[in-house]
Amino acid sequence: MAKQSAPELLWGLGLNDIERRRIADGAGLGYILRDWSTGSLPTVADVERERPFLVFIPSRVWTALPPELHATILSMEPLQKVLLIEPNHPVLDYADLLDRDFLSLVPSPLTADKVRAVLARAAEASAIYEDILRMTREIALEREILSFKTDALVFLNRTLSRAVESLNPATILAQAREDLNMLLPVAAVQGAFWNTPGSGAAEAELFLCFQEEAAAQDQWVEFLLKSAAKLSGNPMHGYQLTFLMDGAAPDAGDLSPRAGKVVLLPLKAGGQTFGCLALLLAGEARLGKDQREVLHSAINHLALALKNALLYREVKTRADHDGLTRIHNRQSFDERLVDELARHQRYGHDLSLLMMDLDHFKRINDTHGHQAGDLVLKEVGGLLNETLRSTDFAARYGGEEFAVILPHTDEEQAWNLADRLREKIARKRFTSNGVAFQATASIGVASLAPGSLSRKVDLVRQADQALYLAKASGRNMVCASACSAEEPAAQG
Repeated sequence: MAKQSAPELLWGLGLNDIERRRIADGAGLGYILRDWSTGSLPTVADVERERPFLVFIPSRVWTALPPELHATILSMEPLQKVLLIEPNHPVLDYADLLDRDFLSLVPSPLTADKVRAVLARAAEASAIYEDILRMTREIALEREILSFKTDALVFLNRTLSRAVESLNPATILAQAREDLNMLLPVAAVQGAFWNTPGSGAAEAELFLCFQEEAAAQDQWVEFLLKSAAKLSGNPMHGYQLTFLMDGAAPDAGDLSPRAGKVVLLPLKAGGQTFGCLALLLAGEARLGKDQREVLHSAINHLALALKNALLYREVKTRADHDGLTRIHNRQSFDERLVDELARHQRYGHDLSLLMMDLDHFKRINDTHGHQAGDLVLKEVGGLLNETLRSTDFAARYGGEEFAVILPHTDEEQAWNLADRLREKIARKRFTSNGVAFQATASIGVASLAPGSLSRKVDLVRQADQALYLAKASGRNMVCASACSAEEPAAQG
């Protein structure tokens, strides 16, 4: 590095003769060294006046200084600090010192080569600092533009980072109101998403804030459905509604989607519009061209985050559910049963399990065809969803076998529910290729009383044994695991 005509100033704090000589030998003619005694340390004003290039501080001096002087020395900017580590000196937290703005730690023995290496590193750091300082001065000439760009970057960074933190659409929308409020006064963010099947009719999923406001809720449903139909080019023949718990400002005021207070923003991914955001403004919002560009950039990234969240939810649903019956699959059943057993052991509530098998299912396939068999499985899955509580968990266990987890349910309650299921299946008429037929099911019941420490395999084995008993006793019946073969707990 080319030196300036005037030599650079180096400082030392309480250096001894050897340290001064080694520093002078390593620095050469391009530098001069001024050593401060420990009884007369430099001040911040001295740094500003003399503009030293580097200060060397022996570890013995640093350790002897009181903490308040540590803070003063570390605050001296842009002065670069080097700690000279002496042999047999008490161990310091060197990682902390580097974090606290020491340029380098030089171990003993101090040599001219080490001094030159430190000066080279300091020169590089100084050059970088000067470049940053020059750039800052240039940017300061356009302070208003810088302020806007900084705010825009903070806004985009916050919006993007928070959007990708979650794969829950409701969470992303609730956070979007807080983030967008940095750019314009947003009282609420609501959304609509749709999936258009081949028939052209679409199902919409609406996310609303105003659960307690029936009048506003109806207006927003109508507004979002009309907007969805217009943006998608397809009529909405149905919708699902999800409420955002934290999606609106506490003082949102007038909640209706009135003209001039709603900003509708289409959401696109892969060149297709899949949804829209509806921003309810809390006040006047006049956005300049740059602000509109920032808003559209944020919405584009929000669209990508929301699309990913919707796809993740769809993939997870497919992974957790059986494709034919639309109820949970064996893998999700195994995971859920482990969780329910843990809750049972922790809180001491009853827990029951049903294992259900369709009787003579092979005969149905052989007589009516495999499509008829698939129809039966699908309809039975539907019957389970209709009959069970929201807290119950139904799954296709494999083939024609189903399993149902019943939390907070004792054996008698589980048996009664199983018998209702058995009766519903037996009464149902199936039709395939114009031919009507019926099917029956056998069900085994196993239960755990409060305080039981049974494992998953124990409960499943007990339910399987009860199911085997129901099959062996004539089928189309319910048996509990506590029953004997001589006294089945059901009638055909």
